[in-house]
This record gives sequence, C-alpha cells and structure tokens, in this order.
Amino acid sequence: MSRWNPTSYDPDDFANRRHIGPSPAEMAEMLKVVGADSLDQLIEQTVPGSIRQQARLDWPALSERELLALMREVAAQNKVMTSLIGQGYYGTVTPPAIQRNILENPAWYTAYTPYQPEIAQGRLEALLNYQTMVADLTGLPVANASLLDEATAAAEAMAMAQRVAKSKARAFFVSEHLHPQTISVIETRAAPLGIQIIRGQPGDCDPSAVFGAIFQYPGTFGHVRDLTADCAALHDAGAVAVVATDLLALCLLKEPGAMGADICVGSAQRFGVPMGYGGPHAGFMSCRDEMKRAMPGRIVGVSIDSAGRQAYRLALQTREQHIRREKATSNVCTAQALLAVMASFYAVFHGPVGLRAIAQRVHLNAVTLAHALREAGAEVAPEAFFDTITVRVGVGQAGILAAAEQRGINLRRVGRDRVGISVDETTDAGVIALVLDAFGISDPATPATAPAIPDELLRDSDFLTHPVFQMNRAESEMMRYMRRLSDRDLALDRAMIPLGSCTMKLNAAAEMMPLTWPEFGALHPFAPESQAAGYHRMFADLTAKLCEITGYDAFSLQPNSGAQGEYAGLLTIAAYHKARGEDRDICLIPTSAHGTNPASAQMAGMKVVVVKSAPNGDIDLEDFTDKAAKAGERLAAVMITYPSTHGVFEDTVREVCRITHDHGGQVYIDGANMNALVGLVKPGEIGGDVSHLNLHKTFAIPHGGGGPGMGPIGVKAHLAPYLPADPRLGEGAVSAAPWGSASILLISWAYILMMGGAGLTQATRVAILNANYIASRLSNAYPILFMGNRGRVAHECIVDTRVFADHGVTVDDIAKRLIDNGFHAPTMSWPVPGTLMVEPTESETKAELDRFITAMLAIRDEIAEVADGRITAEDSPLRHAPHTVEDLVADWDRAYSREQGCFPPGAFRVDKYWPPVGRVDNAYGDRNLICTCPPVEAYAEGAE
Repeated sequence: MSRWNPTSYDPDDFANRRHIGPSPAEMAEMLKVVGADSLDQLIEQTVPGSIRQQARLDWPALSERELLALMREVAAQNKVMTSLIGQGYYGTVTPPAIQRNILENPAWYTAYTPYQPEIAQGRLEALLNYQTMVADLTGLPVANASLLDEATAAAEAMAMAQRVAKSKARAFFVSEHLHPQTISVIETRAAPLGIQIIRGQPGDCDPSAVFGAIFQYPGTFGHVRDLTADCAALHDAGAVAVVATDLLALCLLKEPGAMGADICVGSAQRFGVPMGYGGPHAGFMSCRDEMKRAMPGRIVGVSIDSAGRQAYRLALQTREQHIRREKATSNVCTAQALLAVMASFYAVFHGPVGLRAIAQRVHLNAVTLAHALREAGAEVAPEAFFDTITVRVGVGQAGILAAAEQRGINLRRVGRDRVGISVDETTDAGVIALVLDAFGISDPATPATAPAIPDELLRDSDFLTHPVFQMNRAESEMMRYMRRLSDRDLALDRAMIPLGSCTMKLNAAAEMMPLTWPEFGALHPFAPESQAAGYHRMFADLTAKLCEITGYDAFSLQPNSGAQGEYAGLLTIAAYHKARGEDRDICLIPTSAHGTNPASAQMAGMKVVVVKSAPNGDIDLEDFTDKAAKAGERLAAVMITYPSTHGVFEDTVREVCRITHDHGGQVYIDGANMNALVGLVKPGEIGGDVSHLNLHKTFAIPHGGGGPGMGPIGVKAHLAPYLPADPRLGEGAVSAAPWGSASILLISWAYILMMGGAGLTQATRVAILNANYIASRLSNAYPILFMGNRGRVAHECIVDTRVFADHGVTVDDIAKRLIDNGFHAPTMSWPVPGTLMVEPTESETKAELDRFITAMLAIRDEIAEVADGRITAEDSPLRHAPHTVEDLVADWDRAYSREQGCFPPGAFRVDKYWPPVGRVDNAYGDRNLICTCPPVEAYAEGAE
C-alpha cells in the first residue's frame, strides 16, 4: 500500500487559510449551534433573496508570494525623483527606529480609536506628545490629536472661526499665498454653508468685511512676513485670525501665537512621514484656550483613574459628531492617529536641538541656492524665506522644468514664467548642484552661513521643553520608550476587538509591506503623472474591482475618511440637482443610519429630517413615506445604512429607494457595513445612487489607533460628472491630494487581489456566521435586539444590557470588566443607548470567539450575583473593573477574591493583559482640562 497520501490543503490559499479565521471543521460546529444545515442556508435565512446579486465575483486569487512579485512590478513603474515641488509636501527622513517600531509594528497600526482609555494609555500618551509638540511650535495652548490633512484642517478652521467670531460678517478672507489645494478645499467647504470667500494678497484684507481670515506662513511661494498687524486689525473688528503654517519652519521662525494668531493649522508630514503620493499625513490644529470647546476633532486630555493615578483619555467627547448629530459643526470621524504618532516620535527622537538643526540646515541650503542663482543673474524672490524660493525664468520655464526632470529633479511650475523650488531635509550639496545645472549654472555654490530671515522674525522662545522631548536619544532608549507605550495598549495583535460597525479584521503583513518601499512612499502628489504609472495602474484596477463589487459605474478615490466620503457623496448629489436647475435641500435620515450621517448632511447645506425606526429596527416605512411626500420637490437625498446599524438586512430597502426616486431624490447608501454585502449584495443594484466605502473597515486598511482611513465614493453613471474635482484645478475638491491618501490604497488593492472574488464572498459569509454564532451562544444570557424577520442578525449583533440597570449594573461596568478578560469592549451605547454592539468579523477563529463568549457568560454570572443580592453592584468586580497589577499586590479588602477579580474566565494567565490604570474618571478630566503634557511633577504625584 502506498504511503503517498495526497492532501487538499493549499498553503498558498490566503483567503481560506490566512484571512478567514474558522476552519471548515469549525464552521460545521458553529453552524450546528446556529441551527443551520449549511453556510448557504444561513445566508438564505439572513440576506433577503430579492436583493441578492446574480453575478459572482470571479477574479482569481493571488498567493502572498505572487502578490509581492506583482507589487514589485508595479512599484518599478513608478519613477522616484527628488521632488522640490513643495506646496505642503516635502522629502523627509523617517528614522529607521520609528519605521520599524511604529509604522511596521502591528501593536501600533492595528489599534482602534482610544474610546476605551484604560487600554489605550500608550497611544494616548503618544498623541498627547503630538498635541504638546503642535502647541509648543505654534505658540498656542491647545491642539487636537490630528485632522485629515492641511487643506481640510484649514476648512475646519474657517468653520470654527465663524462659530467663535464676534463679527457677524458672512465672508472669509483667503490669502492668495495659501497652497492652491488648500484654497480649493476651503471654497468647496464654504459654498454649501453660505460663506463668501474673498481672495486677495496677504495685505489686502478688510477686517470689517469678514468674520475671519487665513494666511500662509511661510507662504506657498516662500514669503515670510510678520502677521502681528494683520491679527490685531482682525481682532479690532471682532474677526478671527487663522494661520496655516509649517512645523519645521517654526523651529526657526517667530511662532504665530506670538503674533496674535487665534487658530493655527498645517500638516505634520515633514516630521518623518513619507509623501506617499499624497498621504496619509496628520493635519494639525491649535487654538487659543477660550476656543477649545469649538475645536473639531479628537483632543487627548489628562485625568485620573479610580485610584487617583494620572490617566489619559479623549476629552470633551460630547462635542463629537456621532453625539451631536445634525447639530454638529464638523463630521471629523477619522483622525490620522498613526501618522500623528509617527510625527510625535520624530520630535521625541530629535528633540528641540535636533529639530532646530534640521531646520537650520534646510534653510541654509535654500539660502545657498538663492545666492547661487542670483549671482548668475537670475531674478529670485522673495527676500525673506524659509525653504522656498521662486525664480522668474520667462519663456524658458518649460525648458528648465524639463532639464531638471532629466537630472532627476521635479520643480514647481508657477504661473507661466516662474519656477518654484522648495528644499527639504533630504536636500544636500549634490541636489543643489543638479538644480543649478538645470539652470545652466556650473559654478559650485558657496554654502551660506547667514539666514534670509529678518531678526524680528527669528524665534526667540523655547519649545519642546517637556522632559519627554529631552530624553537621551540613544536608540536603545527610544526603542524601549516605544515598547513601553505599546505594552500599555490592547490592539488587534493581542486580542479580538469586537466593535460593531468598525470591522476590526486582519491587516495582513503582505498587504502592509509595500507601503514602506520608496517607489510608493517617496512620490510627491503633484509630480508628473508619467512618473506614477504604477500608482495609476493600481488606481485603475482597484476602481474597476470596486465598481464590480458595488454595482456602481465610477469611483472617486479622493476622500480621506468615511465621514469625508459621506460629505463628498452628498456634495455630488447636490451638484447633480443644481445642474438640473432643481432647488432640493432636504435629507431624510433614519435613526438606524450611521452616526456621522446627520453632521455630513448639515455640512453639505442640507436640512436633516429624521425618520423613525419600527420596533424591529427597520425603517418605519409609513413615517418614511409621509416625510418623503412632505419634502416633495425639496427632497434631495435619503441616507440609509445597509444592513442598518441595528444589524439586520431590511426587506424594505428597495421600497425605500423607489419612494425616494419617485420624489426625485437620490439614495445614499452608507458603506459602513459593506463587510456584510461584498459578493452577496451590490448597493448600486438595489437602488443606491452613491455610497462611500470605509476601506479601513471592509477592505483591510488598519485603523492605526484612530486612522488612517479612506472613504472613496462610488456613483451611478448620472452622478459621475459631479465627483470631487482635482484640488489643483479650483473649487470642488474635498482633500488636499487628488487621490487622497494614495499610498494606503495599496493595502486594499492587495487585500482584494489575494482574496480573489470567491474569497471576498466567503469572507462576507463567514462574517455573518461568526456574528450569528455569538448571538446564538449569548441569547440565553442576554437579550439580542433586532434579530431580523427570520431570527438572524447580519454581521453584527446588539446585546441589550439595559435590563441590568435595575440592579445598578451599567453598560460601562460590563465594558470595563471585559478588559480584565483581555478584550476590548464592543461598541458601547450606539446605536441604542445602554447596549453593546458586537462585530466579530470573518478573521476571528472559533477559539477566540469562544473565549469572548466565555468572558461574556462569566460577566453575566457576576451580574446574577448582584441581582440575587449576594453582593452589591458597588462592591462587585464589575464596578471595580478593570483591575491593575497594583490592585493585585495591594492590600485586598474586597468582597470577592483576587483570583475572581484579576483572572476571570476567558483571561489568559501567562500572557494576561494588565491595564496600566484603573477606571478613568471622565468627568474629572473635563472639569480640569489639560491637553498638553503635564509638568514632570504631576507624574511624581500620580505615583504617590
């Protein structure tokens, strides 16, 4: 008998052996628990047949090895040049210690937004460092934990200025010296809000005519000018002064806060974050203290925990759009947290002395270049600058640009007769020589020693004085600091993060690897497209596959987050109606829609009308029909989430779309829950006109502690002409770069290619199986809301914990107790207050699902002890959770054992996660708001 025993196991099957968690045998066991004979039967019971797509997704899958070979081929089609284009994007050096220990480390890139602060103290500290860095350099006391990019930060600043200004004017002044893409995004944002934009030269602003003004410092063409008088004049008129600035320049230049600026914005890209053909990069914003409660985005604050120890948390969360809904003034949902962390470590790595040295080197290289050009007879402007000059070349512009490109250098085309040059951290004598050679200058440049900055504009204040920026910069010290912070966090590399509506799935290593290749990372977003053939090959194939997945006809890859995708989609709808001469401004939004939808509609200039939900979680069709009829010819759009945030596939979705179309409206289907649709349902085939896709959810881009995100929008053909415009071409852009955060699109493309069409479909099916498995296992212990018409949930389920309130047990108690079990809590109190929304994704193994179920059942037993009167809620482990190591070794006088408190069922014993702090006091943090690194004495006090 032959010993040869052929196996069907394929080690290169990425979808089924690497990405999808349960094995076929485990799926069979899970289906028995669920009560379905097969996965096909479960899907038939869950997804209405009337909406199921007919055509299969059928492109073949690539193995990891094949994918990386393809990526090398595509990367080679990009041409890496030295880009001195500037315009907000610069060459930078990512310290290898930061690249390896942050950007390439799943402990950092797989973490979720720090809404559970006890298990996010590491990244919260890193983000607090970022805020401190921005506040110090800009000279303003409060900064947020990043925005999407510089252009959107400027647009947010405009809206914020209108909220806080004493002036009642409706106009906003925009300096012509702003980067062009920033002007474009500001104009896009202003139009639906009824804000008039007045553009002019920096000194032309009439303060009495505006509620605010924005200036660029240094300007896009290099100019450095004192803004003190401009700010004072604006203040005298009750207006707000906004300054878009450059963090590296502020290591040498007088800080805007010292000139009277109220708000500062910009990008932290040149602090060690690769250009990536446009992103992702952390935008920043800082402001005066009295304006902090009007600031958009997330703010990290300092508070205390249950033992009085210092602890970090997200502050002022009641400002956020998912809470304020249509009253929100911003729809910021994604922060560029991972990139902000990188920038903050860049500042820690170099410290103030190192940053100043880099800034001085950059500046003197620019001065060297300017002097050499002037000595050769060129007309160079301006006189005072930091890193950017413009050279008037007349009719020779095209020739010089071409000559530079032949030498591997990209320069900036300015108007018809000038060339812009922005030097950066990577510029050296060799680059300067090549630039001069392109101008026909062969004499070597004499290195400059004196600055081209007037004395009165040189910075005389200290910055980054906190001890964290004064560390010994030995790499061993840096490596250990980064490790200490990551050890304080619970990310996807440790445990399942079962967040409803956030789809924390595997971010495979092979998908991440190409990001740090220079062929993808070193490209400037405004480089000639001929140098980015690889990127455009990827854009074309990714777009084609997303169209096939969704049933849409065209895509824009520009939006930098899901919320920004919502906004872009609604602007597209509004532009379509306007082009048809129709005045439509009402947007119907069911209570079961995604939380950011109302804020996005408000920003797009639409009036939000809320539609009720039926008791089973569906849209109340009678209420919807009535409100659609009342809106009539004013109905612009309906925003629905499908499956809904209640976690069910509604049978009435086609009817909702039909009613909307009958009244002339457009249907926006939020793509937040696309992980329940891919391969099964195409939103563009069931009545959707536009959808955004959260690539950082369904398509495997990691959350990175709160971002990067991407929210490209797909549209039917009739809306395609109204998609976001190129930011270089005027109003209509929503992001600073034409293809948004282009570099991370590689992750989703790699995911789609390695999964193949069948693999993507199977992932959706298993995501639905995993959710129904959890719902089935927990249903006897907890009420499960909204089970759908056939007793099934979609890819997530809502566990109702409100029933325990009578016993004094809150949803917070359960969430914090899960930390002791080694889990991040599910989504709390959304979309239904007092509940937990669980989404396991397809990537979790049966063992991890069972560990979570074990933890939830053990918590239910502890709730029963409270309900039966055996222990009070106040004395129970639920109320004392989470338990720290210090709790374990301290005197123990509690009504339960150390074993029960610190090692509950589900928790690992050898590899147990210990939170660094106890339950954080949110109210204390908001009453005593501190948003920059506290003085070193506070650390000592916290340890006492």
